[in-house]
Amino acid sequence: MNVPTLIDDPARILVSILIVIIVTSVITRLIAFSMNRMKRFHENMTVIYLIRDIINYIIYFIALMVILQFFGINLAGTLLSLGIVGIAVSFAAKDIISNLFSGIILIIGKSIKVGDTIEVDGQKGYVERISLRSTVIVDDLGVKSHVPNSTLTNDYYLQYKPPEKYRVDILTGLPLNIDVEDFEDYIIAKMKSYDDIAENPKPAVFAREISFKQSKVKVSFWVKDYNNKDKYKIIITNDIRKYITMGETNE
Repeated sequence: MNVPTLIDDPARILVSILIVIIVTSVITRLIAFSMNRMKRFHENMTVIYLIRDIINYIIYFIALMVILQFFGINLAGTLLSLGIVGIAVSFAAKDIISNLFSGIILIIGKSIKVGDTIEVDGQKGYVERISLRSTVIVDDLGVKSHVPNSTLTNDYYLQYKPPEKYRVDILTGLPLNIDVEDFEDYIIAKMKSYDDIAENPKPAVFAREISFKQSKVKVSFWVKDYNNKDKYKIIITNDIRKYITMGETNE
């Protein structure tokens, strides 16, 4: 790649660098836009992120080589002449390299895909994105966790069945005067009355523990649309509150 050096003209160097940055940004955005519109990839977003990352890294590397040549630096030649330094840098960047290879293994092996629900180090959420360096997990509160890919290939993690992304769990305590079976019948009937709560998997109530003050139970259900999770968590929580209040009133 032969790019004329502009080292004697700082103004032209600055303008040229800005042009390279703008062109690089436009190209990467066009690639992302084009791939998002390709229907063949819609069922596997993981492939989109992989191809996009690889293309973006190539474009950034080419842009870096062009910018360095404005200063009279041949990056390819420099890298070849600094073999010893390169080895030292590779040791220093072993975590980055490990994450890159782990990302390729995850994506090609399809052990984890975009949309899966996993739990790593006590953090549970659905996989929003898998890049070459890290995996982004989003929990029920919308908080994003960036997990290094090497963690997912070397350490222990939990992977839930596909409907887990749409699952809502509500932990509640029932006063001892409330019959747990009656509560179960009531709240399941309530959940089945809402069209946006899935019939399969079926809503359920699980006993957790009992103490001298209350019975602890977990109410679980699945929503048809992920965007309705928070909405129906509030609705069902309010239905539980009404039932408990009604039981206390009738006492």
